This record gives sequence, C-alpha cells and structure tokens, in this order.
Amino acid sequence: MNVKEEIRAQIAGALVGAKFPIRTPEELLAAFPAGAATRCKAGDVEMTAGEAGTLLKPEDFPFTSPGQVADTILSRAGM
Repeated sequence: MNVKEEIRAQIAGALVGAKFPIRTPEELLAAFPAGAATRCKAGDVEMTAGEAGTLLKPEDFPFTSPGQVADTILSRAGM
C-alpha cells in the first residue's frame, strides 16, 4: 500500500462509525475519534484532522461517506 492509500484508509477508517450525511466542518471534526487532534501518518506524511479540515471548502459539504471525505481531503492536498 502506498502513502496515499494508507492515509486514505486511515481517514476513512477513523470515520467508519460516523453518522452521515455530515453537513458542516464542525460536524466533520466532531466525527473523528479525537476530534481535530485525530492524526494520520504514513511514510513521511502526517496530518491531523484539524489540518486536513483547513483544505476543505464550503461547497465540499455535505459528505455522504467516509470514502468521500478521504478522497476530497487527499485531492485538496494534491495527493
């Protein structure tokens, strides 16, 4: 698994129990197990949910699945 796939799996995995749709940035951060401090790390890439949240735009919402959240964050991060 490459770094992008690993980070995607960690983001999606952290949100597996979340209630969707998620309509706001605040709802998204609250859905992560440790909130904004939830950390994903693979290879030399490391980010918190709070850092990832800064990449999102209002038009990204609502999110309907963990995979959609992960894909959007990775896309905005240029991965």
